[in-house]
Amino acid sequence: MNRIDRLQAILIQLQTKKVITAKEIADRFEISLRTVYRDIRALEEGGVPIGAEAGLGYYLLEGYHLPPVMFTREEALSLLIAEKFILKITDKQSQGNFQSALSKIKAVLDTEKKEVMQNVSDQIVVDPWGMQFRDQSSNILLSKIQESLPLKKVIKMNYWSNYKDEFNERIVEPIGICFYGSQWHLIAWCRLRDDYRDFRVDRIEKLNIMEDTFDRSKRISIQSYLDSLMNQSDLVMVKAAFKKSVTRYIQDAKYQYGWLDEKEFDDEVEMNFAPFSFDYIGRWLLMFGDSVRVVEPEDLQIKMRELVSKLNSYYSQ
Repeated sequence: MNRIDRLQAILIQLQTKKVITAKEIADRFEISLRTVYRDIRALEEGGVPIGAEAGLGYYLLEGYHLPPVMFTREEALSLLIAEKFILKITDKQSQGNFQSALSKIKAVLDTEKKEVMQNVSDQIVVDPWGMQFRDQSSNILLSKIQESLPLKKVIKMNYWSNYKDEFNERIVEPIGICFYGSQWHLIAWCRLRDDYRDFRVDRIEKLNIMEDTFDRSKRISIQSYLDSLMNQSDLVMVKAAFKKSVTRYIQDAKYQYGWLDEKEFDDEVEMNFAPFSFDYIGRWLLMFGDSVRVVEPEDLQIKMRELVSKLNSYYSQ
C-alpha cells in the first residue's frame, strides 16, 4: 500500500471509533509507531482536524466527516461473503439489521460493482449441510444480548442444563459473546454460581434484559476469560491417537470437542483435547472404531469400554 492510500485508510479508521491508539494503526498497516506519528502529522498538515489525548490516542474533532466512501470491487465482494456468513450463523433480527445496513452500502456503489455483487451472489455458498442458527422468526436472542452489552444490563434467562436435563433460571452479568464449535456462546458472571460461566445461546429458552445494571469495571474482559481457560491446570485433558487414514474426516469436527494441538507420528496423529466431559467426547470417538485409541486419561479409557459394552449389549438382544 502506498502512502497516499494509507493516509486515506487511516482517516477512515479514525472514523470507526471514538478514539484510536497509535498501536492499533501500526498493527493494522504493519508500520512502526514513528511512521504512524508522521502520517498523523501529514493528515493534520492537510487540514484534517485530529485531536490527541495523552495515554488514550487520536480522534477526529466533532463535526468533521469524510465524503461518501468509494468501495473497490474486492471490498464489495468481501461484504458479500460476510453477508453469507451472517445469514447462516445469526438470529433473524441480526440478519435483518445486517441486510438493512448492507442495502445502504449497496446504494452508494456504482453500477458496475452492483452488477458484480448480484452476479456472484448465487456462486457463493456457506456450509450447505452444516448447522444453522435456530430458524425461528421470533428468535432475537443474539440481538438482545448485544443490546445489553453496551448498557451493562443484567440478563435473566431460562437455561437448559445438560447435566441436570432441565431448565433453570439464571441471572447473569454479560461480558461478551463468541462463536466456536458451530455455536454462539454467552460469557457472563453467573450470580447463581458466583463465577464466570459459558452459556450456549441455543440452550436459552427465554431471555429478558432487566433494568438492573452492573459495574463492568469489576468484571474481566471476554478475551481475558478465554485466555484464562487455556491456562487452567485443572481442565479435563484428553490425548487420543488417530490413524492418519481418518484424520481428513475430523478437521472441522475436532474444534467442537476442545481441540488444543496435535503431533504427527509415522502412521498416527496424536491430538490433545479439553472437552466438556468424558461422555461428550467419548461418544464422538466411538464413531471411529479401531481407528482411534485413547492414550490418556485412564478414566476415559474406562468410559469407552462402558460405551462399547452398552452398544454391544443393545445389538446382542
